[in-house]
Amino acid sequence: MVTTPSLLLYSLPVFISIYVLYHSEMSIVASQVILHPYVSQALKYGGTNLGRDKLYRTVQYFSRFLAWYLQSRGQNLEATRWTALKNHLALARKLMRLGKPVEHLQAALRVAQTAGDIGEQLATIGRQIGYFGYLAYDTVVWANAVKIINLKPSTSQKVTRVSNQFWLSGILFSIVHGLLKVAFTGRLATDAKKLRFSDDQGEKDLADETQRELKQLTLQKMRADVRYQFIVDVLDIWIPASNLGLVNVNDGIVGLAGLMSSIMGMRAQWIAVNGSK
Repeated sequence: MVTTPSLLLYSLPVFISIYVLYHSEMSIVASQVILHPYVSQALKYGGTNLGRDKLYRTVQYFSRFLAWYLQSRGQNLEATRWTALKNHLALARKLMRLGKPVEHLQAALRVAQTAGDIGEQLATIGRQIGYFGYLAYDTVVWANAVKIINLKPSTSQKVTRVSNQFWLSGILFSIVHGLLKVAFTGRLATDAKKLRFSDDQGEKDLADETQRELKQLTLQKMRADVRYQFIVDVLDIWIPASNLGLVNVNDGIVGLAGLMSSIMGMRAQWIAVNGSK
C-alpha cells in the first residue's frame, strides 16, 4: 500500500518538471516581448529629448481635446482630470525646452553666413528668430509658473502673449519658406526633366543618366519633406492664433489640430531615429 508521503515523494519530480517547463516557456515569451525589435526601437526613440517631447505633446493635445469633449457633455469632473494632465505636460515640456532658444539663434546665424536663395534665407532666419523669441519668453513663463520669479498677473499675461506672437511669426515664416522651397525644387525638377528629354534624343551616357536619376529622387524627397512640414505648420498655426484671439475656435478644434501635428512630428522623429523600416 502506497502511503501519502510516498505518493508525494514519487510525484515531486513530476511537479518539478512541470514548474521548470512552465517557467522556461514564460522566460522565452518574456524574452521575445522584452527583446522585440519594436521595443528596442521605442526605447531608442524615447531616449531622445525630441522624441519624448513629441510624445508628451501628443498626449497633451489629446488631453485638451478630450477635456473639451467631456466638458461639452457635462462631465466636468472627468474634464478637470484631463485638463490637469494637459497643464502638467505643458509645464514639463517647457522645462525640457530649456536651452532650445540658443539652438535656434545659432541656426539663424549659420543660415545668415551661408550662400543661397535670398528668399529662402530670409524666411529661414525669420523662422529661427521667431522660435528663438517664442522659446525664450516661454522660459520666463515656466520660471513664473514654478515660482522661480514672481510676475504680476498683468505682466505674466503680456509675456505669454508675446511668446505666442513670436510662435505665430515663426510658423508663418516656416510656411513662406515651404512655399518658396516647393517652387524652387519644382523649377529644378522641371529643368532636370527637360534635360533628360533632350538627352533622350541624342546619345546617352550611363554615368550622366545615373546622376540625373539620383538628382531627381533627391528633389522628390525634398519636396515631399517640405510638403509634410507645410501640413504640420498649417495645423500648428491654429494654436497660437487661437491663444492670441485672432481666430474664434474652441478647444476641440485646437486640440485636434495639435494632436494631428504631434502625431506627424512623432512619425518624422521616429523615422529620423530608427529609419523608415
